Amino acid sequence: MGVALTRAAQWTMGKLEVSPLNEALLNDIVNFVEQFNSRHPQEAKLVFTEPLQWTTALQASDFTSEYELSGSSVHSQDTDKDGCPLLQLIPPDISVRSFSHLCKVVQLANDSKLKEVWACLEANREPVVKMLGPNFTTAEVSDSSPEAEFKVKLLLILQQLDTQLLNSSITQLSQKVRLSPAAVKRDVELLKSVCGAGEKRLLKSVRYTSDYEFSNGCRSPPWRQAHGEIAYLIIEPCDTEPLFITCSTAGVYLNSGIKQEGEENAYERKSDVYKDLVTLLKSKSLHFTENINEQDFVIHEEPPTTLKIPHVEAVDVEERGQTLRSYEHQEKNVHEKARQQLALNKSGVAKKLEPSLKWNLGLTSPHEEAEEKKARKNGGGEKATESWTKSPRSESKKKADFSGSPLPDRLSSQKTKSPGGGTAAEEFSESSSESEEDEEQSERRGESHTDLPSEYWQIQKLVKYLKGGNQTATVIALCCMRDFNLAQETCQLAIRDVGGLEVLINLLDTDEVKCKIGSLKIMKEISRSSQIRRAIANLGGLQTMVSILDSPDKELKCLAAETIANVAKFRRARRTVRQYGGIKRLVELLDCVPDSAMLSTEQEKDVEVACCGALALWSCSKSTRNKEAIRKAGGIPLLARLLKSPQKNMLIPVVGTLQECASERSYRIAIQTEGMIEDLVKNLNCDNQELQMHCASAIFKCAEDKRTRDLVRQYEGLQPLVVLLNEADNKQLLAAVTGAIWKCSMSMENVVKIIDRLDGVRLLWSLLKNPNPDVQASAAWAICPCIENAKDAGEMVRSFVGGLELIVNLLKSPNKEVLASVCAAIAKIAKDEENLAVITDHGVVPMLSNLTNTADDKLHRYLAEAVARCCMWGSNRVAFGEAGAVAPLVRYLRSKDPSVHQATAQALFQLSKDPSNCIAMHENGVVKLLLGMMGSTDEVLQEAAAGCVANIRRLALANEKAKYG
Repeated sequence: MGVALTRAAQWTMGKLEVSPLNEALLNDIVNFVEQFNSRHPQEAKLVFTEPLQWTTALQASDFTSEYELSGSSVHSQDTDKDGCPLLQLIPPDISVRSFSHLCKVVQLANDSKLKEVWACLEANREPVVKMLGPNFTTAEVSDSSPEAEFKVKLLLILQQLDTQLLNSSITQLSQKVRLSPAAVKRDVELLKSVCGAGEKRLLKSVRYTSDYEFSNGCRSPPWRQAHGEIAYLIIEPCDTEPLFITCSTAGVYLNSGIKQEGEENAYERKSDVYKDLVTLLKSKSLHFTENINEQDFVIHEEPPTTLKIPHVEAVDVEERGQTLRSYEHQEKNVHEKARQQLALNKSGVAKKLEPSLKWNLGLTSPHEEAEEKKARKNGGGEKATESWTKSPRSESKKKADFSGSPLPDRLSSQKTKSPGGGTAAEEFSESSSESEEDEEQSERRGESHTDLPSEYWQIQKLVKYLKGGNQTATVIALCCMRDFNLAQETCQLAIRDVGGLEVLINLLDTDEVKCKIGSLKIMKEISRSSQIRRAIANLGGLQTMVSILDSPDKELKCLAAETIANVAKFRRARRTVRQYGGIKRLVELLDCVPDSAMLSTEQEKDVEVACCGALALWSCSKSTRNKEAIRKAGGIPLLARLLKSPQKNMLIPVVGTLQECASERSYRIAIQTEGMIEDLVKNLNCDNQELQMHCASAIFKCAEDKRTRDLVRQYEGLQPLVVLLNEADNKQLLAAVTGAIWKCSMSMENVVKIIDRLDGVRLLWSLLKNPNPDVQASAAWAICPCIENAKDAGEMVRSFVGGLELIVNLLKSPNKEVLASVCAAIAKIAKDEENLAVITDHGVVPMLSNLTNTADDKLHRYLAEAVARCCMWGSNRVAFGEAGAVAPLVRYLRSKDPSVHQATAQALFQLSKDPSNCIAMHENGVVKLLLGMMGSTDEVLQEAAAGCVANIRRLALANEKAKYG
């Protein structure tokens, strides 16, 4: 709403113009505000930093009973922390401090709602700043309070609305195109031809305010091009003051005095709109009007059918099935990825690339869209993506040098390499357990920039030096580029948009070490962006970086490995590293001797290389095939040796790689046999929480094996795990630690130690109060073996004040893993009769019954176990039947999981002891399903199925006997 008001809405003298564009924008805002309370109830309650104030047409009589009336004044019952009402009306002025009341005002206005919003926005030119404060619109916010979180959410919602409004304005403008950049340029050139110093001159001078021309022919800044503005002129007539003119697609008009890119007020329209420059000049200059007919001067008009205004095309929203009008459809995916077409000429030399508006607004021409679709159709997914980033190149690999030739003549954006070993089937297949977008989801952000800071243009100038300079100029340009904040998204995209990534990647193919180092240092920083790393992969950058791992220069190897670590965050990149022999090369980097705390300079470099190699392997190890490749390359003993390193910076990537690989059985066995459990336990006592988390996670995965559980106890690993349960602020650490304790508790000896000496169960139970679902689930799973193996488990559980009520209430959680773990814990707790009576009083039966319609198979098993146990108290069997739990349980027998069959059969057996439940089971076809299970090799399942069928049969016989005597 903030950006759209200043960039898209049409203002004149501080007032919103009465125009179709403004009316469309305001209608969208009205719809947004009306729906806000129902769509975002939490954010609607947020109190604005400053109130929105405006002159309203509403009267006290328009307000409902939920507001307090005092004569002609009205105020809300709810107030802010200072006691000020969130809505206050003192006619004709109204003050509103939250979206909930803003929504009500719009609803109360009825037919006048558009006028109310109009007045509100005119009186509050920067509503977002008033709502959230300047810190939430101009700077990073470090506050982590709940209020700050809601402010951030509200800011994101408003940004989404902005994008929808901008898209809508572009669509509106595109429907009223009259002028094109080419037509304006032609008119300006003709007017310049009648300027001069003689008596017959028509004008003194005509000049643009900006010498920079975009690739679409416009000279206005990109955010003004969203208005359809093409260029700004300063024309000096012979008989009047200089005229400051805006040329737009809708026509030309006077502005407030644009001399260069500056204040927003300068862009405001100060006159009527004229169809062209000559018409405007005729209305403003008598001298021009009187003398123009004497000149051989003709303005050529462009046929309407030939007008091409690429900078006002609509963002490609509708082809994704969205509408521009409804903000709610935009909300889910509003920050659409901007697309940049990098055109190369036939000789393979990069054409002059200029900053394009498409970076800012996501625009493409119909021709480009057709070409892109054609490329996707013909070349498949990955090739189509690469088609717009690669230029033709001969099969032989060309090296670029700096001897007497500028870089563009020698550099190309494509390298041709062959995979580094392995069969095609092995190299090009991938783990089915991986999702293509597994780790990119949390990082995706839209390129919804509407302002381009000066750094954007400065970086693009430096890229031009990279393209056209000699070796010295290239090194200087790289050094200058590193002075910018490359972690900033604008800087990253500035490099990408002007073709800088191709140049940086091509520099890696030169023989100049300084250029390679400079290029890698920049790519290491910018590759933290998901968009940049995908672009690097598309351009073949990974293949070159893999080859650099063989370089004798240790700094080069470090930088290449670190950049690979950043880029290999998605599956295709990890596969590329493996295909081109990167895994073996990275494993070789681990071969150093970091045993001593005091290292020589060369040893320190070796350790740094090994650390960077481990970092890259950590990223690559998220692929199952890469885990196997690391093992085959001899990575396990090297990782085991590095695990003993006293170098703290080495340990995190090493342990991170190990815990990632520990999901494979071969690694778990190797971690056990290579003596790594002792080192993992030792590092649980360090002061680095990230390292502790990875060690606990590795133990969690390895403790499936009893020998590992015994080793953890033998090396005194249980005590630090229990101590770490007190780190309540670190949710990830708690989840890893509770998981490790859960697996270790599968051994009776460990449970005894945890319960008797370390008071671990009490700490685990307290973690059930933690709001993080991962922590809750891990704690509940860890509690299960502790209860099962404890001597006086029932009494121990009852000793936790409010503990039973707490765990029963967790059955209301929306998280399936929490529900499964809590059901498992309840099944253990219910073995004690007194505890079962208590949880029955806390409403465990209706809560379990409400869960029976779930489709989650893991939850089916533990839910059925809990039902079976809870049936053994009082009239719980009858209560389950009355709550409708029987029919869904019968459906569980169709599961493919044998453990679900066993648990369900036991639950049905207990339920079948009530006649009404037997009838319900029979009606749902349970007999046929149980008859097949009576022949199972699982004795528990056999007996439960047979017992249930027997109870149903006895009831049938009793009915027949009662009926027929």
